[in-house]
Amino acid sequence: MKAEGQLFQRLIAFARLLRRAGIPIGPGAVIDALQAVETGGIGTRSDFYWTLHAVLIKRHEHHAIFHEAFHRFWRRDQIERVLAEMLPVTRTDGVKSRVAQRRVEEALGLQKRAAKPPKQQDTVFDMRGTISDAEILRRKDFAQMSAAELEEARRLISAIRMPDDEVTTRRFSSSLRGRIDLARTLRASVRSGGDLIELRFKAPRRKKPPLVALVDISGSMSDYSRPLLQFFHMLTMKRHNVSTFLFGTRLTNVTRALKTRDADDALALCSAGVSDWAGGTRIAQALEEFNKRWSRRVLGQGATVLLVTDGLEREGGGELKREIDRLHRSCRKLIWLNPLLRFEAFEAKAVGIRTILPHVDELRPVHDLSSLASLCDALTETRTSRAHDPKHWLGAA
Repeated sequence: MKAEGQLFQRLIAFARLLRRAGIPIGPGAVIDALQAVETGGIGTRSDFYWTLHAVLIKRHEHHAIFHEAFHRFWRRDQIERVLAEMLPVTRTDGVKSRVAQRRVEEALGLQKRAAKPPKQQDTVFDMRGTISDAEILRRKDFAQMSAAELEEARRLISAIRMPDDEVTTRRFSSSLRGRIDLARTLRASVRSGGDLIELRFKAPRRKKPPLVALVDISGSMSDYSRPLLQFFHMLTMKRHNVSTFLFGTRLTNVTRALKTRDADDALALCSAGVSDWAGGTRIAQALEEFNKRWSRRVLGQGATVLLVTDGLEREGGGELKREIDRLHRSCRKLIWLNPLLRFEAFEAKAVGIRTILPHVDELRPVHDLSSLASLCDALTETRTSRAHDPKHWLGAA
């Protein structure tokens, strides 16, 4: 039992290392890993490696990070009595990715600093370069961020100011001025016996419209999927009428998963519920399924739709045109968020892009923190600037 307890603690530390390196791993996966080790037993180091790999790794691009982290963690920390008996030391076998090495080294550095609290000493605040560093991070592409920068970006995402995008509804509520509320005025006059008639007023009620996010999780969007899901998780936590759908080769509703309070657990639930992550993309088929199954449920009350995709659809013919037009007519506003706009030389020449452009209200970039902040500001505004007008891109092409 003592050996199992020590092994469980080491697995928790290893899972934390993988999470810092950018692999989404929740507490349930750690428990499954322990049960798999207990069931299969530990014969050799290779057996232990592939047992953990089968349970903890869900995406092919995470293999290099896991490989680097496993050999550094279990060899570096000098496994104590339980692991010394269970895991014979063998030579590492794979070719190490430079990106995986950098992320694991940063994660090991974060873990080492977190393990030992700093000693009390005189605090010196050095503010040199703070503003410029924060500004650089705000404008740095998500695809170029390291694990530490992604963690800092996650904190900054939670601090983004929410959009104040209230719209006028057809319902009325009591107000100090506006239209005369005849029913309330008559009821008030009855209380005074009709001697005094005090006018009551009503005004149209204002409320935040629903937000619906359709997020592309295909291979070309894999570097942006996790930061964007953290952004939509933050939106879901701060306003109740947010619906999020993920699509690659099929459409998946992850609204309930993103309502989980802990961001890591929410993203882990999203990963577990999606089977086509970082695969191909079928935009037309996903939009068709959304229009048939979900549009009447979530697009009422003047909903705003955020379509997050690069638009690289091979079949950009009549089916895509029909479905994007139907989606545009079903919502109050359709905003297309495209990470390809990070390139200054971007031109709307792809078939899928030119098919979607005429049916959206705005075209905006979504590749860094500043673009997310400007999106929140744009949701508050009612006018569309020429820089984000889709007609501008169609004319430029």
